[in-house]
Amino acid sequence: MISLLDYGAGNVRSLRNAVTRLGYEVKDVRTQEDIRGAARLLFPGVGAFGAAMGRLRELGFVEPLRDYLLADRPFLGICIGLQCLFEGSDESPDVPGLGVIPGRIERFPTSALSVPHMGWNRLRVRRESSLLAGLERARFYFVHSYRARLAAAANAEWLLAETDYGGPFVSAVQRGQVVALQFHPEKSGIVGLELLRRFLTGTLTLAPFTGTRPTGLVPEPGQAEPPTRLAKRVIACLDVRSNDAGDLVVTKGDQYDVREQGEVRNLGKPVDLAARYYREGADEIAFLNITAFRDFPLRDQPMLEVLKRTSEQVFVPLTIGGGIRAFTDAGGHSYSALDVADEYFRSGADKISIGSDAVYTVERVRAGDVDGRSAIEQIAGRYGNQAVVISIDPRRVYLASPEDTKHSVIDTAVPGPHGEHWCWFQCTVRGGREGRDVDAVELAQICERLGAGEILLNSIDRDGTGAGFDLELIRAVRAAVRIPVIASSGAGSPAHFVEAFSATDADAALAAGIFHRREVPIAQVKQALADAGLPVRAA
Repeated sequence: MISLLDYGAGNVRSLRNAVTRLGYEVKDVRTQEDIRGAARLLFPGVGAFGAAMGRLRELGFVEPLRDYLLADRPFLGICIGLQCLFEGSDESPDVPGLGVIPGRIERFPTSALSVPHMGWNRLRVRRESSLLAGLERARFYFVHSYRARLAAAANAEWLLAETDYGGPFVSAVQRGQVVALQFHPEKSGIVGLELLRRFLTGTLTLAPFTGTRPTGLVPEPGQAEPPTRLAKRVIACLDVRSNDAGDLVVTKGDQYDVREQGEVRNLGKPVDLAARYYREGADEIAFLNITAFRDFPLRDQPMLEVLKRTSEQVFVPLTIGGGIRAFTDAGGHSYSALDVADEYFRSGADKISIGSDAVYTVERVRAGDVDGRSAIEQIAGRYGNQAVVISIDPRRVYLASPEDTKHSVIDTAVPGPHGEHWCWFQCTVRGGREGRDVDAVELAQICERLGAGEILLNSIDRDGTGAGFDLELIRAVRAAVRIPVIASSGAGSPAHFVEAFSATDADAALAAGIFHRREVPIAQVKQALADAGLPVRAA
């Protein structure tokens, strides 16, 4: 029996599913006595530091949890579950942590890094441990904006592994049977499941800390120890909507038109395709629910069921977009965007993608209507910045002169229909059908300021063309923000992915149609990236 400390701050379904898949029964912690009586305790890694610690105090779990940890009983903390072991965090300066490990959590510097640190990175193992034996070269999935760092005199006895991102940070700690990981094993594919299995199956062994790497992991004489590198992510996107018969199907548009000979283009069933992409090595799966909501998104039970079923067999991050906004149902009852997001997280989503509502939010901010109640702020405040993705759907607007608009303009190498060499990128809403007086650069910057953790950058002009990503659009937005940027729309070959990463420094690249139609396998894309010297997770 495995006890799961579900304090209501995010997606724990994937961790529950991973434990169940490994053959164990999960019991939810409901009371203080459940903690005291636990044989093995899991502290899932979701949410923000302040929200997590606040909820633990509200439930009266802080003291029994400290007692459990200090008694050296089997414990696995994940992400926030690691950070809460420390004395405090800059994310919530006035909120004390559990104080089991000396030191304080600090934010990554943003001067030259995309923050959050999001994606697949390696470990630099500092001690022999049965937990990580043989997994030293594996990549695990990280998603966090704050980090712990080694303080040799204070917490060195806890250090199990470090990872590099703008310098080394603590990626795993262990003392006795108490283990905590900054990464997400339940989102790290097969190697993550293996790590979980090792924790669940027996007593962990650990060598004393010596300050040097274990024998067998030391570099060859005369060679420096290479830093770990964050991999470039390859994401498979599934546009999901109801066809004319009412069945949910994966479709793909050409410049956002999903119909072919009058019928909705059907490229497969969403759960089956997601499972296939997981097996083929996709680093993340994104679902975009493009069915028009006639009433209320929380009644869209088929899409929630897709998430639930997918999370039972896909152990990489899942993003869901479509309809994430406030609603009032037919009975006059109002629901916030946070209410909608809550249901998606409980159904298996790791990240929420906000599209049209982000454009409307920026328009309100520009008009001075700032009340802290936007969907971006609400969801980021509860679940952390890394949980909020802004999906931008821009199209080019060509100009004879940059003085013809107040928007961010580029001197383009792709002339307009009348030979124009200037353009700006106009944001659209309602599936690209309506343009608004907001440009993509402005939208990305304001959404980052409100708390978004990632930008998904689509291109209506390139969608379905196979002509490659819009590099000028990606460069413009990438230069304007410090959060990760996902390139999307237009991929037609592995070379296009190499180009997007090499020419724009995008953090991830997303494709749909070429994967659905098996025109370009994910493994082929990753091989091309590796051949170009770019860090990737092996497919």
